[in-house]
Amino acid sequence: MYGVCGCCGALRPRYKRLVDNIFPEDPEDGLVKTNMEKLTFYALSAPEKLDRIGAYLSERLIRDVGRHRYGYVCIAMEALDQLLMACHCQSINLFVESFLKMVAKLLESEKPNLQILGTNSFVKFANIEEDTPSYHRSYDFFVSRFSEMCHSGHEDLEIKTKIRMSGIKGLQGVVRKTVNDELQANIWDPQHMDKIVPSLLFNLQHVEEAESRSPSPLQAPEKEKENPAELAERCLRELLGRAAFGNIKNAIKPVLVHLDNHSLWEPKVFAIRCFKIIMYSIQLLSHLDANSRSAATVRAGIVEVLSEAAVIAATGSVGPTVLEMFNTLLRQLRLSIDYALTGSYDGAISLGTKIIKEHEERMFQEAVIKTIGSFASTLPTYQRSEVILFIMSKVPLPSLHHPMEMGRTGENRNRLTQIMLLKSLLQVSTGFQCNNMMSALPSNFLDRLLSTALMEDAEIRLFVLEILISFIDRHGNRHKFSTISTLSDISVLKLKVDKCSRQDTIFMKKHSQQLYRHIYLSCKEETNIQKHYEALYGLLALISIELANEEVVVDLIRLVLAVQDVAQVNEENLPVYNRCALYALGAAYLNLISQLTTVPAFCQHIREVIESRKKEAPYMLPEDVFVERPRLSQNVDGVVIELLFRQSNISEVLGGSGYNADRLCLPYIPQLTDEDRLSKRKSIGETISLQVEVESRNSPEKEERVPAEEITYETLKKAIVDSVAVEEQERERRRQVVEKFQKAPFEEIAAHCGARASLLQSKLNQIFEITIRPPPSPSGTITAAYGQPQSHSIPVYEMKFPDLSPWDPSPSLSPFELFLRGC
Repeated sequence: MYGVCGCCGALRPRYKRLVDNIFPEDPEDGLVKTNMEKLTFYALSAPEKLDRIGAYLSERLIRDVGRHRYGYVCIAMEALDQLLMACHCQSINLFVESFLKMVAKLLESEKPNLQILGTNSFVKFANIEEDTPSYHRSYDFFVSRFSEMCHSGHEDLEIKTKIRMSGIKGLQGVVRKTVNDELQANIWDPQHMDKIVPSLLFNLQHVEEAESRSPSPLQAPEKEKENPAELAERCLRELLGRAAFGNIKNAIKPVLVHLDNHSLWEPKVFAIRCFKIIMYSIQLLSHLDANSRSAATVRAGIVEVLSEAAVIAATGSVGPTVLEMFNTLLRQLRLSIDYALTGSYDGAISLGTKIIKEHEERMFQEAVIKTIGSFASTLPTYQRSEVILFIMSKVPLPSLHHPMEMGRTGENRNRLTQIMLLKSLLQVSTGFQCNNMMSALPSNFLDRLLSTALMEDAEIRLFVLEILISFIDRHGNRHKFSTISTLSDISVLKLKVDKCSRQDTIFMKKHSQQLYRHIYLSCKEETNIQKHYEALYGLLALISIELANEEVVVDLIRLVLAVQDVAQVNEENLPVYNRCALYALGAAYLNLISQLTTVPAFCQHIREVIESRKKEAPYMLPEDVFVERPRLSQNVDGVVIELLFRQSNISEVLGGSGYNADRLCLPYIPQLTDEDRLSKRKSIGETISLQVEVESRNSPEKEERVPAEEITYETLKKAIVDSVAVEEQERERRRQVVEKFQKAPFEEIAAHCGARASLLQSKLNQIFEITIRPPPSPSGTITAAYGQPQSHSIPVYEMKFPDLSPWDPSPSLSPFELFLRGC
């Protein structure tokens, strides 16, 4: 009966008659629009028939494809497109299944036009927002087929371009259709991403081939629109733009695999282009870890790609935490150092081990340092401060808390690690702008940084000085002090000088002596070269401009005069060049600070000494010392006083201008600290305290040094027990004092305080009588006029002060006890 109805048109179902009526007798006439409107109205009026309409259209299309009636195929697809656009009822899912079946049939065809036709219909379908979800729809076939079209190798270049572009559009449609629908198949699964991403990269990689064909000027805009590379780039941007943090891994991994498989890290041009599109993410860093044993050139290519991608500061770009990023780069830096030292990736050379080229590892290390600087340049100030502290914490230091590796290999590893990390720190600090020096140079960072300035390695000391200069220079004056000179007018430098802020004053009160001490010790190093003295001059000059008030200026002048004394006395047995360099450094800085203070008498004294040196001792000026071929004197002993900057004259002229003359008269004496004992210096303990040397020289006979007590377990145990007993005695004494002042009568307390006050006054009178004497000379001996020695006296630090003195600032006493003592 059904077959009879199919033969008789009048007995056929209405939806079939409406579908048949949209096809003209001649396919070139196109779709019959009036009948198409009737079919659309019927579908909207009877939505339950929509799935049957789709099934019948699908049947006709498959039959027409088999009979090569491609005109009717186009008409059927056009009808399907219009029905999809018009109908959004609940039965649309069944209709969509028929539609996707017809699209798949077209994509399976070998005819490029049918493939393009099916792709265009699928793209239109992808842009439709469905009202009802679909639980069982699958797009696996479309992902595979569109990816295959992206790799089309058709003989005709124009047809090949159209097929590839259709494949890219199809993949873009699949992503749009599925990426935001949780009920759809997960497009972020590796099985899909491993097809989509390489297909896009394949077309992005062959942009040179498309650009090699130079179209005519009239055809250029059209050809530009048909460029698969540009379309692939847009699609890749859209894909990664839709990726959540949990999905980015599956999207980035195929990129890395593609670059590995096609060896695209070494030229790195295409890799840089890819990561400028997708930005940087955690997967590239983890990929660097995965390739930690690859050739240095490959690792350098990955790192340089990171460096290029880092300059793109995109808001909301997907990436790892900042410290994790720098931790990965620093870990690679350490591994590279180990590879260079051992010569292999396994730590030992054996049969079959790949030999490492040291220059390639050095190239990789420089690439990592450059990348660290590129990353840091894109960070805000607060994050860059965290990175600076993080890098500094990785520098191995000779301290109790950071033991260093022993042996020759260990020393080499420590040294190389220190140099590479300090280079990285210098890259991060370059261009660092922070108005508050307390935030830029916190105590924990400054302590670790300055402790490296005491190391024997000259290269490490130079890096420390340059890092300090980078932090202190906030107005771009650094390059103006790259050359040491004694300019008669510093206005030609066009320095940018601001008044020292309150925060900078607090910073200098807290850390100035620490800075001065390290500058002083750095000047006394035998291994210093011209670059060290240039860095020291720049550091002194920048402190004077950025952080100086009247007190700082006075201390800096005292410091430079002490450096002049180092060159004059030469207790360190410095070479001639170093002594001349210290003389020249002092002349250049005092010439600068005299013009910055604008005190005429001070400027006049400095210019007189400089002019005298020009005539009699040019080897004491920077113009003769800091040149390619220094012009030195073989004998720099016995320098006449007219060629030296005299502390008495400077204190006199500056005291008359409001500066602290008493402080200027005191010679600069750095203090001995724990880090001197922990660092590998030869005689720091003997050269720090000038007063100790004064006493040893003025004593009529030298006392023999008592040999140091051997430290054993029993010694340490005894020290611990004794310290506990001392604390208990101190606690008991404090309790008795408090109890006495609480319970004793007033007359007894008054009499006791009066007696103690008299005793205190007598002790102070003795101290004043002993300490009234001229200050020690820079040469290390206390001299009176014309070099006659003065009688021996007890130094202040050996005095015994009374225990119950109200002047006693012992931190062990409570505020209440201090108040009672004051009474």
